[in-house]
Amino acid sequence: MVDGDFAVTEDELQPVLKSLLKNKICIVAIHQHMTHEEPRIMFFHYWGRGSAKDLAQAVKGGLLVGGLLKVSSPVR
Repeated sequence: MVDGDFAVTEDELQPVLKSLLKNKICIVAIHQHMTHEEPRIMFFHYWGRGSAKDLAQAVKGGLLVGGLLKVSSPVR
């Protein structure tokens, strides 16, 4: 099982959601914490069930689509 949160720009939101949903990761909530920020940041919560390898690949896919892996992760 995996569950967690993403913080993405508004432009990154749909590509990341589509990638996760394609890999059977469920989206629980989408929301904002701030108003009038630039760029606009969206937050969402997710969860999924499966093998550790499949779940890791699914979440990594969301990071890659959003361009987030190269920015914030020590995983290569």
